[in-house]
Amino acid sequence: MSEFLAPYVDMVAPYAPYLIPMMILLPAFSAALTLLFARHPSIQRWIALIALAGLMAVSFMLVAISDLHGIQTVQIGGWDAPIGITLVADRLSSIMLAVSSIVLFAVMRFAIAQGIRDGGTEDPIAVFQPTYLLLTMGVNLSFLAGDLFNLYVGFEIFLVASYVLLTLGASASRVRAGINYVVVSIVSSMIFLIAIAGVYAAVGTINLAQIGIRMEEVPDGTRAAVFGILLVAFGIKAAVVPLDAWLPDSYPTAPSLVTAIFAGLLTKAGVYTIIRMRSTVFTDGEFDDLLLVVALATMIVGILGAMAQTDIKRLLSFTLVSHIGYMIFGIGLGTAPGLSGAIFYAVHHILVQTALFLVVGLIERQGGTSSLRRLGSLMYTAPVVAVLYLVPALNLGGIPPFSGFLGKVVLLQAGAEQGSWLAWVLIGGAVVTSLLTLYVMVLVWSKGFWRDRKDAPEGAIAMARPAPLADVTEDEVEFTERQDVGRIPFGMLGSTGMLVTVLCAITLVAGPLSGVTDRAAESAQDTTIYREAVLGTNWSDPGRTLDQATPDQEPDQFQNRDHPLRPAADEEANN
Repeated sequence: MSEFLAPYVDMVAPYAPYLIPMMILLPAFSAALTLLFARHPSIQRWIALIALAGLMAVSFMLVAISDLHGIQTVQIGGWDAPIGITLVADRLSSIMLAVSSIVLFAVMRFAIAQGIRDGGTEDPIAVFQPTYLLLTMGVNLSFLAGDLFNLYVGFEIFLVASYVLLTLGASASRVRAGINYVVVSIVSSMIFLIAIAGVYAAVGTINLAQIGIRMEEVPDGTRAAVFGILLVAFGIKAAVVPLDAWLPDSYPTAPSLVTAIFAGLLTKAGVYTIIRMRSTVFTDGEFDDLLLVVALATMIVGILGAMAQTDIKRLLSFTLVSHIGYMIFGIGLGTAPGLSGAIFYAVHHILVQTALFLVVGLIERQGGTSSLRRLGSLMYTAPVVAVLYLVPALNLGGIPPFSGFLGKVVLLQAGAEQGSWLAWVLIGGAVVTSLLTLYVMVLVWSKGFWRDRKDAPEGAIAMARPAPLADVTEDEVEFTERQDVGRIPFGMLGSTGMLVTVLCAITLVAGPLSGVTDRAAESAQDTTIYREAVLGTNWSDPGRTLDQATPDQEPDQFQNRDHPLRPAADEEANN
């Protein structure tokens, strides 16, 4: 953290107990307000934008505070941990909150611009903002939850919201995909509930910090069984092979702006929980080799599936699956550099996948379809869209100096340092996957942008005029009959450009960002810091309270001279 920012961070640090709940309460209250103003779309839009902009500001403050002053916790409901509800903002969760807030704001701006341009009375515009804000609340709660039950609640909130968003427009294909998504999500939630029951039966608590302590005394077989069930539940949400079959069939049927937020955030919530479980609770690394095998399979199967697609949405859905494998690779290495690489790559991937799906929305608007069999000439008819596609496409393909290249380099270096034969196999798989990703990205460019549309097999066919928040109808028309070709609102271009700009900025600040992810990985792997911050006791000596610890024993908590527990610690040290 820059010394220039340190004085300002010190000023806001005492307000951390108020900032953390705001990440949940602000979207909840904003959702209620947007429902009250359902008949006033302009007021709805302003409420949503102001709320999401506020979340962006709060999340960046939490990143700075947690990086300078260590883990910040809030006990909710008047009960201390492990009995009460604990919200935890450490470096890892704060980073995820910050990058999530960026894409949530950008996608909302995209949706508002599209809705203003196409607005009508037949589409469920009024329900979009409150549902979207509830999804935001669920995602934020998932990142901040300090216990399994509230983690489950966060998942369920954003899953229920996603059911509504996925079926906007109520076409037959969307309802069918929505049913598949609901069934898979219910199965995943049931497995998660079974795992929670197993955890409570084994250790008598659902607080993550206390689970980690007590799991050390649980027999190996029981511990492995519980972790295995949790991995299945979170693996479905993260869409890792072989639990990924639902994603390519569900995401492409949704509106592009909805698919963008799903691809950017919902799968990363699954990845985040795997990181949290592996670093906080199940620290013995018993499943690391299995995670590496799953990572390799996810990379290869996902990218091979992408190569077989002719629709850009389905192609990107398969690349989404494939690149989840890079994050699982970093987790499976079981080292701080590997975990740092996984976090860095998650930040990059949230932004790049969201940007690419928003670009698909622009392509559908300009070309009337996302099928490569029907697209062409976009380089000449929509040069701005071409640039907005090319930058994140090269980024995803790992072309230097973009953040995708840097993230892959960090992961490959971590694998080489770990040095096992399985890690070297993963290094080879990661390189092959990166090259094949670049191939499919160039394939989209050559067919959709560079080729003349009249040379496309079905170039004369397009879809009917886009409907609000529903992108396209199922009616085919002659491309020349479309009356809205080229009429892309500036807000749609601007919000997509915002994400592409942030992607480029990550390249420029890769050093400081990598430093933050390094510290996030190191503190995540130091279970002592997390447990003492959450439980308020020295977990290695239950009879000793935190206010009896000395500053040198708890460096992260006591870096701040104004920490509320610092005077008691100083007095104890002097005595």
